[in-house]
Amino acid sequence: MRLIRGTGTRIGSTAKLLIIAFWMSSVYFTYFYTSKHSLASSGVQSHHSRQINSARPWHEYTYQDKAAAYDKSMPLVFIGGMPRSGTTLMRTMLDAHPDIRCGQETRIIPRILGMRANWLKSAKERNRLEEAGVTNSVINDAITQFILEVIVKHGHPAKYLCNKDPFTLKSSKYLRELFPNAKFILMLRDGRATAHSIISRKVTISGFDINSYRDVLNKWNRAIESMYSQCQEIGQDVCLPVRYEQLVLQPMAETRRILAFLEIPYNPAVLHHEKYLSNISLSNVEKSTDQVQRPLYLDALSSWFGNIPQDVARDMAQIAPMLRTLGYDPNDPHPKYGEPDELVLNNTRQVNPNVNNQNSNLVLGDNSRL
Repeated sequence: MRLIRGTGTRIGSTAKLLIIAFWMSSVYFTYFYTSKHSLASSGVQSHHSRQINSARPWHEYTYQDKAAAYDKSMPLVFIGGMPRSGTTLMRTMLDAHPDIRCGQETRIIPRILGMRANWLKSAKERNRLEEAGVTNSVINDAITQFILEVIVKHGHPAKYLCNKDPFTLKSSKYLRELFPNAKFILMLRDGRATAHSIISRKVTISGFDINSYRDVLNKWNRAIESMYSQCQEIGQDVCLPVRYEQLVLQPMAETRRILAFLEIPYNPAVLHHEKYLSNISLSNVEKSTDQVQRPLYLDALSSWFGNIPQDVARDMAQIAPMLRTLGYDPNDPHPKYGEPDELVLNNTRQVNPNVNNQNSNLVLGDNSRL
């Protein structure tokens, strides 16, 4: 470790980590002290003892209500998966529900989770932190409060709050430790469709070569393998895999299944998110924003057909073995995903009047392992 000397001071990596940890701890303890006293003086009860009245529209919730819900035991919802796998569609549909607020990606929640993972990678660094009193308990409390601050304050108050940052589910086991009553929705999509969407829409992802289908599919495989295995490990009562194709084809059945899993009363508004855009916070910089402003339609299911390079298609089973694990046939260049319900067929005809019957013959593949 380098020492501080004169004007030419250089701070070592361990000192930087300690400064960051100290800052995060300060945020936590400052919040804990002030919120404890403010809640005590105003007579506000805990989240468990006083629920927000779900009959009120979101704009009538007060900041006092929001403070009362500042609790790591609150039933948060985390939506994740690979980018371009339907995470924005999922959160927008939930945002249409009058009792739910997800909002735009925060971007900083997965980064703070990544920082914590890096701190713990080195045994030497872990020992230095322990010696400094920066224990796992201190770090966990600070990160818990950091995440709560961001989720609660970056949007309007609501009875149920959720967060959509795709790569948060790479830390679902850890988030489960921090938020014991949280639930997780893992969005799954045919990796070939995801790769094509990333490349064709030039979606920049750190570490991905977005000019290479082989590279994107390989990294899709690694990321989704990690998220899917963690989802299985924390259990089906806590983590729900949702197939993008099924959400698009059978939205009524899927949204009923999803809201039952979340233990939130069903509301048909989730089927018509495009009618509630004035109450939904959309981003000018997220690539999916233009698509979710339209009703559910079928075009995206087959847009990747014929666009996978021949050598990549030949090696698909080896490049992306998770395709088969998730029930997709890596050797079928034109898979049939399922049969759309009438709502989606009507929406698709409105978006594309030239739609033909071929689009309705999309028989779902084997998803029994989900």
